[in-house]
Amino acid sequence: MLLGVAATVMGGASAQTTTLQDIGSHFAEPPSPTVIYTAREFITMDPARPRAEAIAVRDGRFVAVGTRAEVGAAAGEDARLDKTFNDKVVIAGFVEQHVHPVLAALTMNTKVISIEDWDAIDGFSPAVRDEKGYQERLKQALAAHEDKQAPFVTWGYHHYFHGEMSRDMLNELAPNFPVIVWHRSAHEIFLNDAALELTRIDEALVKGLPESAQAQLSLPKGHFFEQGMLAILPKVAPYIASAEQFRKGLEFTETYYHRNGITLACEPGGFVSKPMQDAVNAVYSDDATPFNHCFIGDGKSFFAMKPNDAVSLLAETRKVESWGKGRTWYIPNQVKLFTDGAIYSQLMQMKDGYTDGHHGAWIVDPPAFDFMFQTYWDAGYQIHIHNNGDAGLDVLLASFEKAMARKPRTDHRTVLVHFGFAQPEQVAKWIELGGIVSSNPYYVTALAGRYAKLGIGPERSANMVPNGDVVKNGGSLSFHSDMPMAPAKPMQLVWAAVNRFTAEGPVAGPQHKVSLDVALKAVTIDAAYSIQMEQRVGSIEVGKDANLTVLEQSPYEVAPEKLKDIDVWGTMLEGRVQPVGGKLPRTTSAVQGEAPLKEAPRDAADLDRAVAGRLASLLRHKHDH
Repeated sequence: MLLGVAATVMGGASAQTTTLQDIGSHFAEPPSPTVIYTAREFITMDPARPRAEAIAVRDGRFVAVGTRAEVGAAAGEDARLDKTFNDKVVIAGFVEQHVHPVLAALTMNTKVISIEDWDAIDGFSPAVRDEKGYQERLKQALAAHEDKQAPFVTWGYHHYFHGEMSRDMLNELAPNFPVIVWHRSAHEIFLNDAALELTRIDEALVKGLPESAQAQLSLPKGHFFEQGMLAILPKVAPYIASAEQFRKGLEFTETYYHRNGITLACEPGGFVSKPMQDAVNAVYSDDATPFNHCFIGDGKSFFAMKPNDAVSLLAETRKVESWGKGRTWYIPNQVKLFTDGAIYSQLMQMKDGYTDGHHGAWIVDPPAFDFMFQTYWDAGYQIHIHNNGDAGLDVLLASFEKAMARKPRTDHRTVLVHFGFAQPEQVAKWIELGGIVSSNPYYVTALAGRYAKLGIGPERSANMVPNGDVVKNGGSLSFHSDMPMAPAKPMQLVWAAVNRFTAEGPVAGPQHKVSLDVALKAVTIDAAYSIQMEQRVGSIEVGKDANLTVLEQSPYEVAPEKLKDIDVWGTMLEGRVQPVGGKLPRTTSAVQGEAPLKEAPRDAADLDRAVAGRLASLLRHKHDH
């Protein structure tokens, strides 16, 4: 039977010369068509050919880049011409090196009243940076809260900007329904009487807490922070986030990232919760998702399972590497570590302390940090380290120098993450050791003006996020938003780094401005380099994934102060054109009669518990916030 089919298929050819591969190739689908795209300009991020007139795409990859004539010749006569981008400026797809999808999903679900503009789930929320303005916005939001049985939850309050907050104040504003005020840092909350009653937090419960937790709360003020918040979080978390809210929040971030031109996002320091990862996969993993999203394991969580056990540390790290699915995956042999505390809470460790006398904090004590650093170093891992203060950087540099002296490595790409404060000699040493930097230039916008007056002082605030020193020393520099610590808007990060405007107006540390060339590299090829993805994405080059960000204007043709206002028309992901606002085809395996791709927790209560557990984990380690 098979031989007869073979002879028929091959036009009577001898069955002895016909293979199964021959038969398979005859029935195989024809090759994908080659499509030539033209544009006003392609900004390639390839130093060998910085600009191009046209590109050709086949099977999700770039197959030609150059002049119209060069691309036409390379693509062949059967190529189809697409003029969709003819009046657009096209750049390599934006890479967001560092976001937190869980916290972004949760915070954007609340009534956002914050120190910067936010596009939240319920609409645009303009910045408010003064006490009177915050009080007015809070009163308006409380008055508009219709369901008095459900708690009102707001995120974005910051005491350095918005003044005092207390239980009595909230009782006066909302005497008849529960109110939860979640601090901008995500490390503190305030509850009114109705919220305390709803969550069953009372004096008896507080007296049963550990002394360290009791020291970090004030029941009369309804204020719970750090260990105090951790202790009561299981009572509060179910009212901050439900499974349904979380799903809607993730769907919102999916739209948000696409709207801002992101084609690859990454979460360094991803949570260690399989139900939570499944919930994220349920939104991000299917093929219609307009970006890819990778994750990097959280070293401190693995360390906590069996402290000072190197075998366990590495084994637990590797376990999570299979948790992704489809367009989500874990990057093997990379890990995230932590040194000092959060910049938004002024808990970073500073060499000269704080002007008001308070002290910074360690997320991970230096001996434990060093153990983790040396263990992962010896195992050949690329290590990403959250660090914000210059005293924290001293601890990090000590471990780095120790590792290099003991076991030298090349191309290790150890990443200094956030880069709040650093001395010039520290930056020079970091780069000399082979380290690279992923900074958050938005810190300058949000914090430098206010920190010049509170806690830090004008001289040190002007040197916040010293990107100029990285460039001066020839280091690799990438940018990230750490959303929700900054909006995940790559062009806003470019704007922040090029201009260094503060929210109050004046420029902070003009010596640390970077050129537009450097800034665009920092959200494309250098961001890809920071997570070892530069061979696949980050520039428009033959053989790479056909990922593009399509802009309405050229960054080189607008005034520097207008960079953040450039509109994103859409993106291309692996050859698929994706206009912003356009509806992408949702490919569901249910339609095909197969098992569902998405493996969210079957019981919503499981996800509610997972969300609460993730919040506890984030706050327990004073994560990036």
